[in-house]
Amino acid sequence: MDPRPAFERATAQAARLVAEVKPGQYEDPTPCTEFDVRRLVSHLIGATRRFAVLGEGGDALAVEPFADELGDEAFAAGYEDARQSALKAWQDDARLDDQVTVPWGKVPGRAAVAGYVMETVTHSWDLWDALGRPGTLDPELAAIALGTARQVLPDGPRGPQAPFADVTPVPAGSGPYGELASWLGREPVDVRNRG
Repeated sequence: MDPRPAFERATAQAARLVAEVKPGQYEDPTPCTEFDVRRLVSHLIGATRRFAVLGEGGDALAVEPFADELGDEAFAAGYEDARQSALKAWQDDARLDDQVTVPWGKVPGRAAVAGYVMETVTHSWDLWDALGRPGTLDPELAAIALGTARQVLPDGPRGPQAPFADVTPVPAGSGPYGELASWLGREPVDVRNRG
């Protein structure tokens, strides 16, 4: 399977959400408990830059996973630049079979792309929830990301070093994004803030 079309769709969806952030929303909480909206968008940009460098054959781990040098007003353009660079960097089909080093280990390129699809789709849901759920999200992307998440993350205790929290209960009728969020230990902002 070639995960690059899903990555293109996932980053287009994320770009739409990044462009929708209003100035007064950057300090709002997100389901990703360690990030407010500003930090989450900064991370989306930084992670996508890392992915572009990886596709070019460079050392992705040497790239800062945040874009803290950008002001809020530059986030939308910064994400679009990073996204376009990543799409270009992964055009060569041979990269899908190359062994690459990512934060979670050494994997074939196609597994790295799938991992970044999962991360982008998950953080898009985080941002969508934090912004009050504007518009709709592509359910097929959630199903793709959930498939990857179930392959790479255990359903039992994950420990403090895992990048995602333990599985949370799936709310009734929540659909594929609710299932993805629950598998990755997320709770919607309004649920978390009631606790």
